[in-house]
Amino acid sequence: MSFELKWKNFQRLTEAKEQTPFKSTAQKRYKAQRRRNDIYTKPPGHKNIKSGSPFTGKVKKFGTSHLRFEGLQEKIEADALKSFEVHDILEPEVWQADKLNPEVRQTLIKIVSDFLIDLEFDVNPEDITLTGSLANYNWSKYSDIDLHIVLDFETIDENIELVKELFRNLQTNWNNRHDIYMKDYEVEIYFQDSNEPHLSTGIYSIQNDEWITKPEPESVSIDYANVEKKAQDISDRISHIEKMMADEEGDEVLDAIDRLKAKIRNMRRSGLESTGQYSVENLTFKVLRRSEELSRLSDIKAKAYDERMTIPK
Repeated sequence: MSFELKWKNFQRLTEAKEQTPFKSTAQKRYKAQRRRNDIYTKPPGHKNIKSGSPFTGKVKKFGTSHLRFEGLQEKIEADALKSFEVHDILEPEVWQADKLNPEVRQTLIKIVSDFLIDLEFDVNPEDITLTGSLANYNWSKYSDIDLHIVLDFETIDENIELVKELFRNLQTNWNNRHDIYMKDYEVEIYFQDSNEPHLSTGIYSIQNDEWITKPEPESVSIDYANVEKKAQDISDRISHIEKMMADEEGDEVLDAIDRLKAKIRNMRRSGLESTGQYSVENLTFKVLRRSEELSRLSDIKAKAYDERMTIPK
């Protein structure tokens, strides 16, 4: 089948389907992780599921353990919050004298080349860039190597939104299939439309081996107490919604989740617009994401939706 025919099929299917927000990349990733770590159903954990869990003697459904969320408050305080500290230097394993580590650069170019060769249509990038916290002074153990393939989306098709959907699917499939770490940082591929501005204080051209936007060390004052307070409040609300699952109708739970998701989105947007990336609101969002609370909320929504749609005998 030619790419043109596949593209037409993709257009038809994409325009006809209803979007399902509960099938996010994060949700799929953590679902797979839970399956790998399921102490009740997978070796070397508890093997006889009929006898119940090793702690309570009660049988639990596969994938319903929330033990990974115990001690969240301590985790936020000791782990995620400290990850926002700004360093005096760029990550020394990734950078050498303001240039990308040559081994890292060549490997990233090879990854992009292999990825594009496997596509069924020709893509000629205008640039390959590194951006995000690893191209800045606010790197941490949570950082990813954000590898951007920059091209003009209009060269693929005049329907830009559909092209975006295609590239989102391609990058999601690649990121889900591959588990590449470079200097202990996971490599994530993204497509970027060259016609849309990419606002970042650090952008490096891997293709040309030079800075496009060179970052500067910042003097940042972070309100850790307020960030922790807001993050804990939203975490508590997620836990409350989780408890609602046993008592409320599915529609009410889904409505509560959608309201909380909207609140989180609006909180982050307002913080970015008013104060920037180090605003209390934006850092609260990042704490929730790094503490896997946003993934937990997505998982609850998926479960509530599944129960709402299930018809028993």
